[in-house]
Amino acid sequence: MAAAADTAKPETAAPKKGSRKLLVIAAVAVAVAIAAGAAWFLFARGAGADPAAALPAPAQYFPLNPPFVVNLSGPANGPRYLQVEVQLMTRDPVAFAALEQHAPAIRAHLLMLFSQQTSAGIADRAGRERLQAAALAEVQQLLEAETGRPGADALLFTSFVTQ
Repeated sequence: MAAAADTAKPETAAPKKGSRKLLVIAAVAVAVAIAAGAAWFLFARGAGADPAAALPAPAQYFPLNPPFVVNLSGPANGPRYLQVEVQLMTRDPVAFAALEQHAPAIRAHLLMLFSQQTSAGIADRAGRERLQAAALAEVQQLLEAETGRPGADALLFTSFVTQ
């Protein structure tokens, strides 16, 4: 009986090498699964976002042709004419259609604004930028009255000549 007890004790006291190896493999597999899940969670949130949603819609430019040519106010010894080419920028296709539809009214309002300028008032960059801002405000005010939306995001002078 003593011989039977000696043989049973070592078997129950120490685990088999195969079960220890299986336990290590299972622990490594669980750790890899947790790391993979964490990586997916962190990177999939950023990658899952729509990249197009972060970018603004493409700009659309509407040229107001032909160029504006107006007499400038003020003394006769300076430039007396202004020729300016204007393009309106929008990112909204509906607003672009409104710009096309209301182009005659936009031209009429801008023509009045440009003809009120003096050569001294638009002689430097600051004066031209003030005129540009006033022209954009004029367009947005008109479109707001006609469509309920400002429509134009920017007004660009693509040519500006005084003579």
